[in-house]
Amino acid sequence: MRPEVLFTSEEIKREVARLAHEISRDYRGRSPLLVGILKGSFVFLADLIRMMDIPVEVDFVILSSYGSGTESSGEVKVIHGLEQSIEGKDVIIVEDIVDSGITLSHFMDDLSTRNPASLRLCVLVDKTARREKDIQIDYMGMQVHDEFVVGYGIDCDEQYRYLPDICQVKD
Repeated sequence: MRPEVLFTSEEIKREVARLAHEISRDYRGRSPLLVGILKGSFVFLADLIRMMDIPVEVDFVILSSYGSGTESSGEVKVIHGLEQSIEGKDVIIVEDIVDSGITLSHFMDDLSTRNPASLRLCVLVDKTARREKDIQIDYMGMQVHDEFVVGYGIDCDEQYRYLPDICQVKD
């Protein structure tokens, strides 16, 4: 497989700055809890919070529906859950990419039963072609159609996370 650049590191930086500004504006005077979905969101979340100008809390979860393939298995596994209560907190889920929506739908349904003050979703890449579950994205970066993307923390079988750009992988 060879990666082909879809979004340069400069384009990504501009989108992350825009998202950070929107979240900072919307949560002025509050301290939201940003929940990063590992492993893919770690680069995006780190850059996002450094560009925000409000205090935030951070937690991480590890969810999986891919295994080592390139398509969702449809079965969501919680490998590591939240380490704190979200009751009464403003929660923003931070995800690298939304594909089928199965994983996020499952996770958001679970979090909504825990009585957060608010629950929103921030996604760097929205991949619309394979959507199986309706997902409301409150803060959205870039869109792709059906490309399989890697880079900027997003992987293919644990490869390509190191790329500074978001690239399409072709055979």
